[in-house]
Amino acid sequence: MELRRRRPKQPLRSSILASRLLQLPRPLPSLIQLRHLRRSSTRLLRPLPRLRHLRPLPRLPQEPRQLRRLSYVSDISRDALKAVFTHSESHPVPLSEKKPLMGGSASLTILGGGSQMLAECWSFVGELEKLWSRFLDDSDVTRLNWAEGKSIDVDPRTALLVSQMKDGYARTRGLFDPTLLPDVMAAGYSASRVDPERISTLPASATSPGRIDLATVSANVVTLPKGTTIDPGGIGKGLAADLVCDFALGLGAWGIMAEIAGDVRVSGEAPDGVAWRIGVEDPFNSGSHTDVVRVPNGGVVTSSQRKRRLGDKGEKHHLINPSTRDSAQTAVQTVTIIAGTAATAETLTKPGFLQATPDFLSWVVTQGAAGLVIDINGDHHESSNWSLYR
Repeated sequence: MELRRRRPKQPLRSSILASRLLQLPRPLPSLIQLRHLRRSSTRLLRPLPRLRHLRPLPRLPQEPRQLRRLSYVSDISRDALKAVFTHSESHPVPLSEKKPLMGGSASLTILGGGSQMLAECWSFVGELEKLWSRFLDDSDVTRLNWAEGKSIDVDPRTALLVSQMKDGYARTRGLFDPTLLPDVMAAGYSASRVDPERISTLPASATSPGRIDLATVSANVVTLPKGTTIDPGGIGKGLAADLVCDFALGLGAWGIMAEIAGDVRVSGEAPDGVAWRIGVEDPFNSGSHTDVVRVPNGGVVTSSQRKRRLGDKGEKHHLINPSTRDSAQTAVQTVTIIAGTAATAETLTKPGFLQATPDFLSWVVTQGAAGLVIDINGDHHESSNWSLYR
C-alpha cells in the first residue's frame, strides 16, 4: 500500500499574517474590486457589503455582565427591519443629531434606527456624563476622588472605566496616566468650560502622580489608594463612544457612529455597506480635513495640544508629562490613532507627545493600532499600516 505524503502547510502571506498578529482588519478592497462587487448585486441589503473577509477589530474587553445585551433578541429585531427594506428594495437613511456633551460637542449617527432609538442613546450618554464628571459633587468620579482610600460602590460602567484606565497605564508603561488631575488643575483647568461656576475640588491628600496600578476593581466596588485621584478626560469620552455604540446595536440598530468631543467610534454596518469614512482634522485649519480614513469597526481618536490651551497667555496645555508634571514640551501638534476601541485609541495617543516620533509609530503597530503624527511644520508622519485605511 502506497503511503501519501501530507502536503506541508503553506505559510501565510505577510499582509494576512501581520493583520492577524496585530488584530487589525485586512486592507479594504480596491476600487476595482468594489465596482465588481456592486455590479454583481443591485441591493446593499444582501450579505455581500459586509465583506466578511475583513477581520473585525476587537470588541470592548472586560465588559461587565450587566452591560451585555441579548444579541439573539437584537439580531431578530435587526433582521426583521432589514427584511422590510429588502422587500421594498430600499435602504434606510442615516439619522444624525448633534448636542453639547462632556465639555464639548457630540454627534450620533444611527443607521436602521428611529428618533426614539436616538433619544434613548442620548439619554444613555447623558447618564455617563453624570457618572464621570469631575465637576459634579455627586458623580462616581468625585466620590472616588474624595474616598481617601475607602472602597466605593459605583455604577458598573464606572468600574469598567477604572479597569480601562489601569489597562491603558499598563499598556503604555505609565505614559498614559489618569492620576495627574492635581497637575491639570494647577495648570489652570479647575473650572468647567461649559459652566465656570462648577469647579473641581480635591482632598488635601491628593498627590500627582497617583498609583492607578494599585487601584482595585471587584465587581462594582472600586478602591483607589489614598492620595490617588482620577480624571476621566479623554478616556472617558472614548469609552462613552464605545458604550453607546454597543447600546445602540443592542437596541437593534444596523450601525452607528458616535463622536464625543472628538473621539469617534464606529460599529455595525456603514451607510455604504463597506466602511465608515472619518475625516482627520487639520490642526492648522479648523473645519478642514487633512486626511480621510475608512474604518469598518473601531475607534479613531485625535489628541491635540493646540485646542485646550491653559495659563494666562495660553503657554500651557492639558497634555501633562508624568515625569515633569508639566505640559509636554514637544513639536508634535496632533496624534491620531485608529484602534479596536475609542478608549484604547485614547490611551495610545498620549505617548505620541512624549516619545520620538519614529519610535512611537513603530510601537503603535505592535499594539494593534495605526497612527498619524503631525508636527509643528505641518509634516505628516504615518505608521507603516496607516495607508491600509485610506
